[in-house]
Amino acid sequence: MLLDVRTYRCKPGMIKGHLNLYKEKGKPAQSRNLGQPLMFATTETGNPNEYTHIWVYQNADDREKKRAAMWNDPDWISYTQESAKLGALESQENKLLSPVEFYEFKKP
Repeated sequence: MLLDVRTYRCKPGMIKGHLNLYKEKGKPAQSRNLGQPLMFATTETGNPNEYTHIWVYQNADDREKKRAAMWNDPDWISYTQESAKLGALESQENKLLSPVEFYEFKKP
């Protein structure tokens, strides 16, 4: 199993607009290609301009195939173009994590 943890930071005051655009245009295409994330959350403490989502894949090959399909989806491309025009994103951090063998991962 591979967990893709993605944290995005928006420019101050722009997170709501960015998340609204994602909800309307990005979520349908991303969910169609990747399935549902384990988590998609805004920050409760720390930087209020950040949000994180976690995607679960069987392995690196599964991740690569699903993400390639998403990047071939015209609706996803349209979303990324609208997101770029909005200009809300400031930075992005991605981590790929593998659960340790001595804790059983239970997807909710």
